[in-house]
Amino acid sequence: MDLYPLIEKKTSRLAELEKEVGREGLFENAAHAREVLREHARIKRLVDTWQSLLSTRKHLSENRELANGSDPEMAELAFAEIPALETEIQRLEREIRLDLLPPTPGEDRDAIVEIRAGTGGLEAALFAANLYRMYCRYAEANGLKVEPMDISESELGGIKEAVFKVSGDEVFRRLRYESGVHRVQRVPATEAQGRIHTSTATVAVLPEAQEVDIEIRPQDLRIEVCRAGGPGGQGVNTTDSAVQVLHLPTGKIVRCQDGRSQQQNKERALQILRTRLLEEKRREEEEKYSAHRKSLIGSGGREEKIRTYNFPQNRVTDHRIGLTLYSLDRFMEGNIQELIEVLQTHDLEERLRSATLE
Repeated sequence: MDLYPLIEKKTSRLAELEKEVGREGLFENAAHAREVLREHARIKRLVDTWQSLLSTRKHLSENRELANGSDPEMAELAFAEIPALETEIQRLEREIRLDLLPPTPGEDRDAIVEIRAGTGGLEAALFAANLYRMYCRYAEANGLKVEPMDISESELGGIKEAVFKVSGDEVFRRLRYESGVHRVQRVPATEAQGRIHTSTATVAVLPEAQEVDIEIRPQDLRIEVCRAGGPGGQGVNTTDSAVQVLHLPTGKIVRCQDGRSQQQNKERALQILRTRLLEEKRREEEEKYSAHRKSLIGSGGREEKIRTYNFPQNRVTDHRIGLTLYSLDRFMEGNIQELIEVLQTHDLEERLRSATLE
């Protein structure tokens, strides 16, 4: 497929966006400015990648000529570089094709991540805490920011539920594939006879909703203030700072207690509510076109797993693409980028089959 006409269109659009970025008064509308800057960054990256591809192709062509030349030493050096150049061209072409596809809704936004303990009682809560730590480590290593919004702890350092925001560059695009049921197989710390137990935790990754996406009317809310709960610590059980928001039209309830003040918890609760309402709206729209669409996280049963973490074998398996890695110890330390890239490639191939680039 000749990508040049598509790149030409994107280059023209980049010129328009650069004028808009330099326009006085752009930041008077914060939401519009944010969208403009994100689109500008996305297209500029595409154009820069295209230039790198052209340069690498030229370099490869020159090396092939030298490899067939009369100078043996120069031919050997040029020939040795060819495999690496071919691999780099494949990588750049993949990035360009991915960036040329129409973006899925919200993929360049920050993400609200929800982790809940599923089947397995106390061990499931401990595993949920492990997943929360894994995503925090991944964010730290990749220059992303994690903001806890509501953490409900259990015994022995486990987590019943964790809701947190991850912000940075195209967060939802990176983490969207984490949504689903995660299954763990290991010997719990509380198991005296060394038997392997199976537990689950559910993960939902949602693109952060903006106020322009979902309108929440004050009359549709019932807001209650109560004391923060938890195992103890600074600020817990000392002030009436926890906030619970009930959305009357849908019956959805959001509770936040991890903020420093009542006002901060109220803002976070509304942010979570708005994101959940946007996700519900998105599901309804998608179901118009696909009657077979499955729920984002299901019920949390073992049979609905997307990934298995087997600690005795140091193995992590993603069942959607049939990939197994024997590096679970590193994976749990936040080294999940390799799997994310494979999932992105698989998704790209699926989207390329159904999308028509014009």
